[in-house]
Amino acid sequence: MMEFFAALAEQSFLQYALIAGVLASIACGLIGTYVVVMRISYLAGGIAHSVMGGMGIAYYFGGSPFVGALIAAVISALLIGLVKLYWQAREDTLIGALWASGMALGILFISQTPGYQVDLMSYLFGNILLVADGDLWLMAGMDGIIILTILVLYRPFQAVAFDPEFARLRGLPVNLLYLLLLCIVALTVVLLIQVVGLILVIALLTLPAAIAGHYVRTLSALMGLATLLGLAFTSAGLAISYQPDLPAGATIILLAAGSFIISSLISARKKPVQSPDSASKSNIAN
Repeated sequence: MMEFFAALAEQSFLQYALIAGVLASIACGLIGTYVVVMRISYLAGGIAHSVMGGMGIAYYFGGSPFVGALIAAVISALLIGLVKLYWQAREDTLIGALWASGMALGILFISQTPGYQVDLMSYLFGNILLVADGDLWLMAGMDGIIILTILVLYRPFQAVAFDPEFARLRGLPVNLLYLLLLCIVALTVVLLIQVVGLILVIALLTLPAAIAGHYVRTLSALMGLATLLGLAFTSAGLAISYQPDLPAGATIILLAAGSFIISSLISARKKPVQSPDSASKSNIAN
């Protein structure tokens, strides 16, 4: 562990990685809360895996895979959202199709790209150590968009997340807000790809918020605690993986998953369990 802190003071790539973890944690804390509360992890998974197609096409034509991922994520989010709102019976089919076809399309274009470079696979499994200063500015800009949107639309988003029917009765444009929220989820997915890759992105998007849900109940508290947990997981994962030269993204996710399991067990033990004797007494009393 001390080797990591010594290297952190000298190596710019580790400093960039740590900053990327902070920026990703802000996004996963804020938007992951909505994903967990609204139970749309499967939708977020479809968006995440569909971006491979956009990345492959962009790379084939000499563009930025990051921009291609962003465009593909937003298009997928809008398609999934529209189907969920107006053609709900086919929602799972569309998500599955986007999930599979996005991956297949990306692999097809990547395989046909002249001078194919293997480091593109880092987008699949993540390599936070390869984040450049330009990527950090882009991530910071996307974080700014996410934060500004939530600040402006916090209460409408809260109404849509917890009680869309009541929000509709209050005159809120529920469908528009839902589609906008899915687009913000798409931005967050692309942001997190830089850290853990699209294969593991859903874990980082949902696990911190799910753990926070064991201890707090208000939406703002969930966001705050999930952000802190995301920051702890990304920082600790970087530190743990440095000395044995482990994949940082996978280490971060395993740390988050292990914490979730432990937190779930602790939360379950805190719930009072009614014994058979006390249950029978209660039934008699009634």
